[in-house]
Amino acid sequence: MTDDAAPMGEFDRIARFFAPLAEGAPGAYGLTDDAAALPDAGADREWVVTVDALVSAVHFLADDAPDLVARKALRVNLSDLAAMGAVPYGYTLALALPKDMAEPAAWLEAFCRGLADDQAEFGIHLLGGDSVSTPGPITLSITAFGLGVRGKALRRSGARPGDDLWVSGTIGDGALGLLVAQGRFPGRFSDLADRYRLPQPRVGLGSRLVDAAGAAMDVSDGLLQDAGHLATHSGCRLVIDGPRVPLSASAAELISDDPDLFALALSGGDDYELLFTAPADAASAVEAAGREAGVSVTRIGRVESGTGVEVLDHRGHPLDGLTARGWRHF
Repeated sequence: MTDDAAPMGEFDRIARFFAPLAEGAPGAYGLTDDAAALPDAGADREWVVTVDALVSAVHFLADDAPDLVARKALRVNLSDLAAMGAVPYGYTLALALPKDMAEPAAWLEAFCRGLADDQAEFGIHLLGGDSVSTPGPITLSITAFGLGVRGKALRRSGARPGDDLWVSGTIGDGALGLLVAQGRFPGRFSDLADRYRLPQPRVGLGSRLVDAAGAAMDVSDGLLQDAGHLATHSGCRLVIDGPRVPLSASAAELISDDPDLFALALSGGDDYELLFTAPADAASAVEAAGREAGVSVTRIGRVESGTGVEVLDHRGHPLDGLTARGWRHF
């Protein structure tokens, strides 16, 4: 058995930590080959594929627990699948660890334990990937595969004037949770930090919306920016009723103490909730999908002719001061 004091080769690392995660996945071949084989999707199904990269000190805190890093990396990809109405099937992983990393085996053991926990929760397996060293920070990339109903993938381009605008769960927990995780509110709001570190991909909801929603995406870069993407690709205007945006109890308390944080809640990102539109006569179907998935859904606005995104206050007037438009990758 390899110990942390001895160099660990790529194949030793794969056999010890990653091959167990592929057990039970047909086509993964125990990670002994250079690629995996995916099964036939079926006449009424189609493959949906997404990829996300995470870098230490950029997408997660450098001292975050390895199991939570693993689960966040996996879940942000599952959130993308959910946004297109797909059911997760499996994933590949590319992992680069620093050459001078202390106790890499201990880190990998915890990291893979996190992956195993989420594989059990979401019914998926590791299908393959790559493991290398780097002179830089921890960097990982996951490619996730899901199965959707052929021809019914939810996209950003399906919103139409007259539709309602909906969101799942609560908004702002990710951005406010980062502040908590950075020590801004010592001893308080640990639930928000948990939401930042461990998002909840709405996979059960997304697959139930394929017949009700017109357009959908997940809220990863901030509600305002992601609403802007949806408006742009659909060629329409989104109007958000600010007081209707759902907040958790902790987020509401923080914003009550400092109203300026509402702008951060709308723009900060890392919520991984679903933002979607649906015809007005589909409201009952949307609410039923939320109940079946065990996820709250809230109608927060409407789709109109025009361009852009506008947020209204309780009087129906445009909110001022919303200049931050979300996370930018470059």
